[in-house]
Amino acid sequence: MKKHLSKELIRGISSADPKSQEELYKQFYSYGMSICLRYATSREESVEILNDGYLKVFQHFDRYDTTRPFTLWFRQILINGAINYYKKNQNHSQTIGLETISEIPDLGKDVADDLKYTEMIQLIQALPMQYRTVFNLYAIEGYDHQEISNMLGISPGTSKSNLHRARQKLRAMLIVRNHEEASIKNE
Repeated sequence: MKKHLSKELIRGISSADPKSQEELYKQFYSYGMSICLRYATSREESVEILNDGYLKVFQHFDRYDTTRPFTLWFRQILINGAINYYKKNQNHSQTIGLETISEIPDLGKDVADDLKYTEMIQLIQALPMQYRTVFNLYAIEGYDHQEISNMLGISPGTSKSNLHRARQKLRAMLIVRNHEEASIKNE
């Protein structure tokens, strides 16, 4: 995947050419989905966030700085779209029913190292929306708690708490996953 767009593609998108828009969509679909899947609960939500992101790209393409990689600008649009989706739907967030787990052992790096990317995305998607969003912004995107609190309209303490709970839930899900895999291997 190219990070910079060709001059021809830039001209086409700037003039709202449908073929150029379709080419851009196809060229960066996988990249965009990889970002959106981390924030969404389902593939359908991911597609919704992604399509909203593309709409913003096409509506505001004049804001794109062609001297910088397109992927950086697109990534930021998708993250902002995911945050807006979170804010719009935070009252409807779901939980996965692990609230009763009181003590979770530290699994170390070995368990996470052998996870496949898609398995990790599935685990992240299973987190409640508020935990998933903070986890992604902190652990994957690299924002600090003050930045996250500003983006989401929550306190830094709430951001820290949501990150801690997200990690606890991920550990709990990893324990269940590893236990199930061990059981299957022993059968």
